[in-house]
Amino acid sequence: MKSAYDLAMERLAKSDPAAGRALTPAQKARLAELDAIYKGKVAEREIFLRQKLNEARAAGKAEEIEKIRTEMASERVRLEEERDEEKEKVRREKR
Repeated sequence: MKSAYDLAMERLAKSDPAAGRALTPAQKARLAELDAIYKGKVAEREIFLRQKLNEARAAGKAEEIEKIRTEMASERVRLEEERDEEKEKVRREKR
């Protein structure tokens, strides 16, 4: 008898056959490269926005401070989604 987990994994494998395949060394390297690239992009954007945040704090602009904090959060999410899309393209490439 198969467990519920085993049955669920079989259904998943049928719905997305590419999900179960192992990645090639080239794909693994590309995924690591994408992680490094996007880590740098996030850091670069945060440095820029932190400078703006510090300027707004020094000027005492509460509305601008909140706007910059919101922008920081949305930029991080946007870049992470962009990274994940790029990584998914690499995973779906023919092996």
